[in-house]
Amino acid sequence: MTRNVTRREFLQLGGLALGSLATWPARGWLPSGNKFSGFSAEALGAVTYGLGRVTISEIGIYRQPNLESEKVGFRRRDELLNLLDAVHSPFGPPLNPRWYRISGGFVHSAYLQRVENLQLNRPVSTIVNFGRLGEITVPFTQSLRLTKQGWEPVYRLYFQSVHWITGIDDGPDGEPWYRLTDELLHLDYHVPAVHVRPIHSAELQPISPEVPEGKKWVEVSLVDQTLTAFEDGQVVMETQVSTGLPGLGVVRGIPTETPRGRFNIDPKMPSKHMGDGRLTADPEAYELPGVPWVSFFEFTTGVAFHGTYWHDNFGSRMSHGCVNMRPEEAKWLYRWSTPVARPSDWNRMGYGTRVDVY
Repeated sequence: MTRNVTRREFLQLGGLALGSLATWPARGWLPSGNKFSGFSAEALGAVTYGLGRVTISEIGIYRQPNLESEKVGFRRRDELLNLLDAVHSPFGPPLNPRWYRISGGFVHSAYLQRVENLQLNRPVSTIVNFGRLGEITVPFTQSLRLTKQGWEPVYRLYFQSVHWITGIDDGPDGEPWYRLTDELLHLDYHVPAVHVRPIHSAELQPISPEVPEGKKWVEVSLVDQTLTAFEDGQVVMETQVSTGLPGLGVVRGIPTETPRGRFNIDPKMPSKHMGDGRLTADPEAYELPGVPWVSFFEFTTGVAFHGTYWHDNFGSRMSHGCVNMRPEEAKWLYRWSTPVARPSDWNRMGYGTRVDVY
């Protein structure tokens, strides 16, 4: 027998409450009922730059934009901060001197995810048999899994992560919830449909398909922490990335340094569950469901280009071997490179675009 979740339990489980929504002018939607620490109604009117979500267990608040200045407080994972201004500090850190001013001090940008274009979404009425990709458009949302004991929490899903929608059902609140299917564990869980934006197939059309495959290639500089995409010798995209941390050595049997050499993209996956592969509701666990726009280039050890929603420290080595990218840039690379993936492809295989890592 399914146990009904009470409103109190639902608000505790949900990253954003459906029952009490308030308009944030010109920015989207925000909850009025959730108790996000450090986020007050008074501060709403002072937001000038945006919102930031804390992506690790704890970050410090400093008196000045300087890691050597006095630490005046801290914020914990998934707290939302009002970002009043962005500051490029002369005190660094040198590879990423970007700080944000908040009420009461400054926070470094490395472990804050900018949350922009917040929106709630109109649920679709039907889902095609092979599923449909959807992007989380709120800071985070708590997924629930229906078991014999009732609705139980599993993964917390984050802004800009991408998931396969395979159905739509009534959730614990009686509203439409999307059924998401985890491609790694082959199990289903649910999130409020209003928290997910179904991705239209037009967004996934190939970029520059007329350019011959041999005329496209990608170069990754481990020294400069940059990725450059070329068409017939002309640069068409250049950006900062975060490659592997060699100092970690071998983690879970795999070297954490990004391998050097010549490779080819194969396969591509628009949504990938990375991590230990455990079913858990612990937000501190090493589980990253819905990693977006994954283009593998060394599949035996799982090294890929992919969007990253758990840090904003591009230009510094950060990963366990993969090439971390901003989600929108990883999506561009996914569309531009070969093999060409269709909107229905969960896993697109094929010997694709050349990748040189040096």
